[in-house]
Amino acid sequence: MHEIKPGQSVELLKELHILTRDGKMNQDSRRKLKQVYHLTQFIEPLLQEIQKDHQDIQLVDHGAGKSYLGFILYDLFLKKLDNGSHIYGIETRDELVQRSQELARRLQFSGMSFLTLSVAEATNSSLLPAKVDIVTALHACDTATDDAIHFALQKEVQCIVLVPCCQAEVASVLRKNKGKRLLNGDILTEIWRHPLHTREFGSHITNVLRCLQLEAHGYQVSVTELVGWEHSMKNELILASYKDLPRQRPSQRLQDLLHLLGLEEMAARFC
Repeated sequence: MHEIKPGQSVELLKELHILTRDGKMNQDSRRKLKQVYHLTQFIEPLLQEIQKDHQDIQLVDHGAGKSYLGFILYDLFLKKLDNGSHIYGIETRDELVQRSQELARRLQFSGMSFLTLSVAEATNSSLLPAKVDIVTALHACDTATDDAIHFALQKEVQCIVLVPCCQAEVASVLRKNKGKRLLNGDILTEIWRHPLHTREFGSHITNVLRCLQLEAHGYQVSVTELVGWEHSMKNELILASYKDLPRQRPSQRLQDLLHLLGLEEMAARFC
């Protein structure tokens, strides 16, 4: 099993179905493990960046699901620190929270907690620390990604990692206003005239607006692929680090883009 990193929990990899119950690894398992390590290669520099300021890391994983990401990050990076670093998994489905709690107990991952909360509820929850360093949200559907961004901005986190999913809200506004814009001869509306294009363009422009929103709050933003397109169409990885960058230009571009596309009513979502 030369592919597995030294010190990694074999029991965890079995629970995540990366290893079979007898500890074997097939071709599908190797593909899954490659994807896991690919993602952690993006996150590890962010953790190191945080530690330049202070050693303990407080990470909140929104829309955690089975807490796949949280467990891998804890196993690879945080369990060896023994310095108060902690991962909080936020998930609305109580059965998944209970399953994660049980797995953390069994693996003796004492620096992990799991809470049955929505992203919006977590923003004001006393169960989470006042100071959070990094927020992750992988495949948090539709507006849950925006709620995770608002959580991160309110907590003034240093780093944000997003893999958006199923963005429908902007597309619905584009769809609602499409007929009027076409009647007025707005040629730009041809970009999303067909229903499929409305959905796909709405998804794309949602992420563009999110990037501008983060830049308008002083973050340095980069966008890349999470995995190859052959594995997943929900593939966009947005990484943001707070650098206290100038805010005026991205803020103006955000407002201009909302106006250009007739999305002014969405301004509060991306403030």
